[in-house]
Amino acid sequence: MLALYQQLAVLQRSIPRPRLRNRDRLFWIVLARLSDDWRFWLKIVKPESVTRWQQRRFKSYWQWKCKTGRVGRPKLEKEVRQLIRRMSRENVFWRIRRIQSELRLLGYDVAASTVSKYKVRGNRPPSQSWEAFLKNHVGEIAAIDFFTVPTAPFRILYCLVVLCHDRRQVVHFNVTAHPTEQWTVQPVIEAFPYDQAPQYLLRDRDGIYGDFFRGRVQGMGMREVRISPRSPGQNPFVERVVGSIRRECLDHVMVLGERHLKRILTAYFSYYHECRPHSSLERNSPMPREVEPPAQGRIVAIPQVGGIHHRYQRVA
Repeated sequence: MLALYQQLAVLQRSIPRPRLRNRDRLFWIVLARLSDDWRFWLKIVKPESVTRWQQRRFKSYWQWKCKTGRVGRPKLEKEVRQLIRRMSRENVFWRIRRIQSELRLLGYDVAASTVSKYKVRGNRPPSQSWEAFLKNHVGEIAAIDFFTVPTAPFRILYCLVVLCHDRRQVVHFNVTAHPTEQWTVQPVIEAFPYDQAPQYLLRDRDGIYGDFFRGRVQGMGMREVRISPRSPGQNPFVERVVGSIRRECLDHVMVLGERHLKRILTAYFSYYHECRPHSSLERNSPMPREVEPPAQGRIVAIPQVGGIHHRYQRVA
Protein backbone atom coordinates (compact mmCIF):
# COMPACT_ATOMS: atom_id res chain seq x y z
CA MET A 1 0.00 0.00 0.00
CA LEU A 2 2.91 2.36 0.83
CA ALA A 3 4.53 1.61 -2.55
CA LEU A 4 1.20 2.41 -4.28
CA TYR A 5 0.97 5.77 -2.51
CA GLN A 6 4.57 6.60 -3.48
CA GLN A 7 3.86 5.87 -7.14
CA LEU A 8 0.71 8.04 -7.05
CA ALA A 9 2.72 10.90 -5.56
CA VAL A 10 5.25 10.64 -8.41
CA LEU A 11 2.39 10.54 -10.93
CA GLN A 12 0.81 13.68 -9.48
CA ARG A 13 4.11 15.53 -9.66
CA SER A 14 4.57 14.48 -13.30
CA ILE A 15 0.99 15.24 -14.44
CA PRO A 16 -0.51 18.32 -12.72
CA ARG A 17 -4.09 17.45 -13.75
CA PRO A 18 -4.86 13.93 -14.97
CA ARG A 19 -7.29 13.52 -17.84
CA LEU A 20 -10.45 11.66 -16.91
CA ARG A 21 -13.02 10.26 -19.30
CA ASN A 22 -16.76 10.13 -18.76
CA ARG A 23 -16.61 6.47 -17.83
CA ASP A 24 -14.01 7.31 -15.15
CA ARG A 25 -16.32 9.92 -13.69
CA LEU A 26 -19.27 7.52 -13.88
CA PHE A 27 -17.22 4.92 -12.00
CA TRP A 28 -16.65 7.26 -9.07
CA ILE A 29 -20.28 8.43 -9.09
CA VAL A 30 -21.46 4.83 -8.81
CA LEU A 31 -18.82 4.03 -6.19
CA ALA A 32 -19.90 7.05 -4.14
CA ARG A 33 -23.44 5.63 -4.06
CA LEU A 34 -22.38 2.07 -3.21
CA SER A 35 -19.58 2.62 -0.69
CA ASP A 36 -19.40 4.82 2.39
CA ASP A 37 -15.57 5.02 2.50
CA TRP A 38 -15.10 5.97 -1.15
CA ARG A 39 -13.26 9.16 -0.09
CA PHE A 40 -10.48 7.03 1.46
CA TRP A 41 -9.66 5.46 -1.92
CA LEU A 42 -9.88 8.76 -3.83
CA LYS A 43 -6.37 10.15 -4.48
CA ILE A 44 -6.16 11.85 -7.89
CA VAL A 45 -9.14 14.22 -7.53
CA LYS A 46 -10.95 15.95 -4.72
CA PRO A 47 -14.23 14.62 -3.27
CA GLU A 48 -15.88 17.91 -4.24
CA SER A 49 -15.20 17.08 -7.89
CA VAL A 50 -17.12 13.80 -7.62
CA THR A 51 -20.06 15.65 -6.02
CA ARG A 52 -19.99 18.22 -8.82
CA TRP A 53 -19.99 15.43 -11.43
CA GLN A 54 -23.01 13.88 -9.81
CA GLN A 55 -24.94 17.17 -9.80
CA ARG A 56 -24.05 17.78 -13.44
CA ARG A 57 -25.18 14.29 -14.34
CA PHE A 58 -28.49 14.83 -12.54
CA LYS A 59 -29.07 18.11 -14.38
CA SER A 60 -28.27 16.57 -17.78
CA TYR A 61 -30.65 13.70 -17.13
CA TRP A 62 -33.63 15.99 -16.44
CA GLN A 63 -32.81 18.24 -19.40
CA TRP A 64 -32.93 15.18 -21.63
CA LYS A 65 -36.16 14.00 -20.04
CA CYS A 66 -37.88 17.39 -20.56
CA LYS A 67 -36.81 17.60 -24.20
CA THR A 68 -38.15 14.17 -25.07
CA GLY A 69 -41.52 14.69 -23.33
CA ARG A 70 -44.41 17.06 -24.10
CA VAL A 71 -44.43 20.15 -21.91
CA GLY A 72 -46.98 22.95 -21.41
CA ARG A 73 -50.71 22.93 -22.10
CA PRO A 74 -52.05 20.42 -24.64
CA LYS A 75 -52.32 21.73 -28.18
CA LEU A 76 -55.77 22.65 -29.53
CA GLU A 77 -57.29 20.10 -31.88
CA LYS A 78 -56.36 20.59 -35.51
CA GLU A 79 -60.01 20.70 -36.57
CA VAL A 80 -60.75 23.61 -34.22
CA ARG A 81 -57.62 25.52 -35.28
CA GLN A 82 -58.58 25.20 -38.91
CA LEU A 83 -62.16 26.22 -38.12
CA ILE A 84 -61.00 29.42 -36.37
CA ARG A 85 -58.85 30.36 -39.36
CA ARG A 86 -61.68 29.51 -41.74
CA MET A 87 -64.18 31.70 -39.89
CA SER A 88 -61.78 34.65 -39.74
CA ARG A 89 -61.05 34.36 -43.47
CA GLU A 90 -64.67 33.94 -44.58
CA ASN A 91 -65.99 36.70 -42.28
CA VAL A 92 -63.57 39.59 -42.42
CA PHE A 93 -65.79 41.73 -40.17
CA TRP A 94 -65.91 39.29 -37.25
CA ARG A 95 -64.02 39.98 -34.05
CA ILE A 96 -62.64 37.51 -31.52
CA ARG A 97 -65.81 37.44 -29.39
CA ARG A 98 -67.97 36.78 -32.43
CA ILE A 99 -65.86 33.79 -33.47
CA GLN A 100 -65.79 32.54 -29.87
CA SER A 101 -69.60 32.73 -29.71
CA GLU A 102 -69.95 30.87 -33.01
CA LEU A 103 -67.60 28.13 -31.78
CA ARG A 104 -69.60 27.81 -28.57
CA LEU A 105 -72.77 27.24 -30.60
CA LEU A 106 -70.92 24.48 -32.45
CA GLY A 107 -69.93 22.73 -29.22
CA TYR A 108 -66.38 24.06 -28.82
CA ASP A 109 -65.70 25.92 -25.56
CA VAL A 110 -62.59 27.90 -26.53
CA ALA A 111 -61.04 30.82 -24.65
CA ALA A 112 -60.83 34.24 -26.27
CA SER A 113 -57.02 34.17 -26.00
CA THR A 114 -56.97 30.91 -27.99
CA VAL A 115 -59.15 32.43 -30.72
CA SER A 116 -56.83 35.45 -30.84
CA LYS A 117 -53.82 33.13 -31.21
CA TYR A 118 -55.16 31.25 -34.24
CA LYS A 119 -57.24 33.99 -35.87
CA VAL A 120 -56.02 35.21 -39.24
CA ARG A 121 -54.65 38.70 -38.70
CA GLY A 122 -56.01 41.65 -40.64
CA ASN A 123 -55.27 45.35 -40.98
CA ARG A 124 -58.72 46.60 -39.96
CA PRO A 125 -58.96 48.84 -36.85
CA PRO A 126 -60.86 47.52 -33.82
CA SER A 127 -64.55 48.34 -33.62
CA GLN A 128 -65.86 50.81 -31.10
CA SER A 129 -67.39 49.47 -27.89
CA TRP A 130 -70.82 50.41 -26.49
CA GLU A 131 -72.48 50.12 -23.09
CA ALA A 132 -75.98 49.04 -22.31
CA PHE A 133 -78.33 51.41 -20.57
CA LEU A 134 -81.90 51.41 -19.31
CA LYS A 135 -81.61 47.84 -18.02
CA ASN A 136 -84.70 48.14 -15.85
CA HIS A 137 -87.90 47.13 -17.64
CA VAL A 138 -85.96 46.48 -20.85
CA GLY A 139 -88.85 44.42 -22.20
CA GLU A 140 -91.09 47.50 -22.16
CA ILE A 141 -88.81 49.69 -24.26
CA ALA A 142 -88.72 50.14 -28.03
CA ALA A 143 -86.64 52.59 -30.05
CA ILE A 144 -86.91 54.10 -33.52
CA ASP A 145 -84.40 55.90 -35.68
CA PHE A 146 -83.80 57.06 -39.24
CA PHE A 147 -80.67 56.53 -41.30
CA THR A 148 -79.88 57.51 -44.86
CA VAL A 149 -78.56 55.34 -47.68
CA PRO A 150 -77.04 56.79 -50.89
CA THR A 151 -77.85 54.94 -54.11
CA ALA A 152 -76.00 54.39 -57.37
CA PRO A 153 -78.16 56.98 -59.24
CA PHE A 154 -77.10 59.58 -56.60
CA ARG A 155 -80.41 59.56 -54.73
CA ILE A 156 -80.86 59.48 -50.96
CA LEU A 157 -83.17 56.90 -49.40
CA TYR A 158 -84.47 57.10 -45.85
CA CYS A 159 -84.88 53.97 -43.75
CA LEU A 160 -86.78 53.81 -40.44
CA VAL A 161 -86.14 50.89 -38.08
CA VAL A 162 -88.21 49.91 -35.03
CA LEU A 163 -86.20 47.98 -32.44
CA CYS A 164 -87.32 46.10 -29.31
CA HIS A 165 -84.71 46.26 -26.55
CA ASP A 166 -85.33 42.91 -24.84
CA ARG A 167 -84.07 40.61 -27.64
CA ARG A 168 -82.58 43.30 -29.93
CA GLN A 169 -85.13 42.45 -32.62
CA VAL A 170 -85.91 44.78 -35.51
CA VAL A 171 -89.66 44.27 -35.48
CA HIS A 172 -90.28 46.50 -38.52
CA PHE A 173 -88.52 48.68 -41.06
CA ASN A 174 -89.50 50.72 -44.08
CA VAL A 175 -87.76 52.60 -46.88
CA THR A 176 -88.78 55.71 -48.79
CA ALA A 177 -87.28 58.56 -50.74
CA HIS A 178 -89.73 61.15 -49.35
CA PRO A 179 -90.54 60.61 -45.66
CA THR A 180 -93.58 62.33 -44.20
CA GLU A 181 -95.11 62.44 -40.74
CA GLN A 182 -97.93 60.08 -41.75
CA TRP A 183 -95.44 57.67 -43.35
CA THR A 184 -93.27 57.73 -40.21
CA VAL A 185 -96.01 56.58 -37.85
CA GLN A 186 -97.13 53.69 -40.08
CA PRO A 187 -94.14 51.36 -39.29
CA VAL A 188 -94.79 51.86 -35.56
CA ILE A 189 -98.45 50.93 -35.97
CA GLU A 190 -97.57 47.84 -38.04
CA ALA A 191 -94.81 46.79 -35.60
CA PHE A 192 -97.13 46.71 -32.56
CA PRO A 193 -100.63 45.59 -33.51
CA TYR A 194 -103.45 45.34 -30.96
CA ASP A 195 -102.15 45.36 -27.37
CA GLN A 196 -98.52 44.43 -28.08
CA ALA A 197 -97.14 47.96 -27.84
CA PRO A 198 -94.38 48.51 -25.23
CA GLN A 199 -94.72 51.09 -22.51
CA TYR A 200 -91.93 53.40 -23.70
CA LEU A 201 -90.82 54.58 -27.14
CA LEU A 202 -87.30 56.02 -27.27
CA ARG A 203 -86.50 58.46 -30.08
CA ASP A 204 -84.47 61.53 -30.98
CA ARG A 205 -85.75 65.09 -31.50
CA ASP A 206 -86.13 64.98 -35.30
CA GLY A 207 -88.73 67.47 -36.54
CA ILE A 208 -90.55 64.80 -38.52
CA TYR A 209 -92.05 63.48 -35.28
CA GLY A 210 -94.82 66.08 -35.13
CA ASP A 211 -98.22 66.37 -33.48
CA PHE A 212 -99.79 63.70 -35.66
CA PHE A 213 -97.04 61.20 -34.76
CA ARG A 214 -97.25 61.98 -31.05
CA GLY A 215 -101.03 61.64 -31.04
CA ARG A 216 -100.97 58.21 -32.69
CA VAL A 217 -98.24 56.95 -30.37
CA GLN A 218 -100.12 58.19 -27.33
CA GLY A 219 -103.27 56.53 -28.61
CA MET A 220 -101.40 53.20 -28.73
CA GLY A 221 -100.66 53.54 -25.00
CA MET A 222 -96.95 54.33 -25.40
CA ARG A 223 -95.05 57.07 -23.67
CA GLU A 224 -92.44 58.92 -25.72
CA VAL A 225 -88.97 59.37 -24.24
CA ARG A 226 -86.93 61.92 -26.18
CA ILE A 227 -83.16 61.96 -25.85
CA SER A 228 -81.17 65.14 -25.32
CA PRO A 229 -80.21 67.23 -28.36
CA ARG A 230 -77.18 65.90 -30.24
CA SER A 231 -76.87 62.92 -27.86
CA PRO A 232 -77.11 59.70 -29.89
CA GLY A 233 -75.36 57.89 -27.05
CA GLN A 234 -78.62 58.10 -25.09
CA ASN A 235 -80.25 55.81 -27.67
CA PRO A 236 -77.41 53.28 -28.01
CA PHE A 237 -79.29 50.10 -28.94
CA VAL A 238 -80.82 51.38 -32.15
CA GLU A 239 -77.67 53.37 -32.96
CA ARG A 240 -75.69 50.15 -32.58
CA VAL A 241 -78.10 48.36 -34.92
CA VAL A 242 -77.76 51.10 -37.52
CA GLY A 243 -73.98 50.90 -37.22
CA SER A 244 -74.09 47.12 -37.65
CA ILE A 245 -76.28 47.49 -40.73
CA ARG A 246 -73.75 49.84 -42.27
CA ARG A 247 -70.56 47.98 -41.28
CA GLU A 248 -71.82 44.47 -41.96
CA CYS A 249 -74.00 45.06 -45.01
CA LEU A 250 -74.54 48.44 -46.69
CA ASP A 251 -70.86 49.47 -46.78
CA HIS A 252 -70.19 46.47 -49.01
CA VAL A 253 -73.03 46.63 -51.55
CA MET A 254 -74.15 49.14 -54.19
CA VAL A 255 -77.80 50.07 -53.68
CA LEU A 256 -79.66 50.55 -56.96
CA GLY A 257 -83.02 51.70 -55.68
CA GLU A 258 -85.78 51.47 -53.12
CA ARG A 259 -86.85 47.90 -53.91
CA HIS A 260 -83.26 46.75 -54.06
CA LEU A 261 -82.58 48.23 -50.61
CA LYS A 262 -85.64 46.50 -49.16
CA ARG A 263 -84.44 43.12 -50.47
CA ILE A 264 -80.95 43.68 -49.05
CA LEU A 265 -82.26 44.70 -45.62
CA THR A 266 -84.72 41.80 -45.56
CA ALA A 267 -81.85 39.35 -46.13
CA TYR A 268 -79.67 41.07 -43.53
CA PHE A 269 -82.37 41.14 -40.85
CA SER A 270 -83.02 37.44 -41.45
CA TYR A 271 -79.33 36.79 -40.74
CA TYR A 272 -79.37 39.29 -37.86
CA HIS A 273 -82.29 37.58 -36.09
CA GLU A 274 -81.57 33.91 -36.79
CA CYS A 275 -77.76 33.62 -36.97
CA ARG A 276 -75.82 36.57 -35.57
CA PRO A 277 -74.64 36.12 -31.93
CA HIS A 278 -74.99 39.07 -29.54
CA SER A 279 -72.83 39.62 -26.47
CA SER A 280 -75.79 40.96 -24.49
CA LEU A 281 -77.86 37.86 -25.29
CA GLU A 282 -75.40 35.38 -23.74
CA ARG A 283 -73.64 35.15 -27.11
CA ASN A 284 -76.71 33.87 -28.89
CA SER A 285 -78.96 35.31 -31.59
CA PRO A 286 -82.28 37.14 -31.01
CA MET A 287 -84.00 33.92 -32.08
CA PRO A 288 -81.97 31.55 -29.87
CA ARG A 289 -79.89 28.83 -31.53
CA GLU A 290 -79.24 25.48 -29.91
CA VAL A 291 -75.70 24.34 -29.14
CA GLU A 292 -74.68 21.60 -31.58
CA PRO A 293 -72.17 19.11 -30.09
CA PRO A 294 -69.56 17.43 -32.32
CA ALA A 295 -71.53 14.17 -32.27
CA GLN A 296 -74.16 15.69 -34.57
CA GLY A 297 -71.88 15.60 -37.59
CA ARG A 298 -69.51 17.70 -39.65
CA ILE A 299 -69.64 21.49 -39.93
CA VAL A 300 -70.90 23.21 -43.07
CA ALA A 301 -70.96 26.90 -43.96
CA ILE A 302 -74.20 28.43 -45.22
CA PRO A 303 -73.73 31.80 -46.99
CA GLN A 304 -75.80 34.67 -45.61
CA VAL A 305 -76.47 38.14 -47.05
CA GLY A 306 -75.05 37.18 -50.43
CA GLY A 307 -71.94 35.57 -48.93
CA ILE A 308 -70.82 38.53 -46.81
CA HIS A 309 -71.47 36.42 -43.70
CA HIS A 310 -71.84 32.71 -43.03
CA ARG A 311 -73.79 30.53 -40.65
CA TYR A 312 -72.06 27.41 -39.35
CA GLN A 313 -74.05 24.36 -38.37
CA ARG A 314 -73.61 20.62 -38.16
CA VAL A 315 -75.13 18.13 -40.57
CA ALA A 316 -75.31 14.36 -40.26
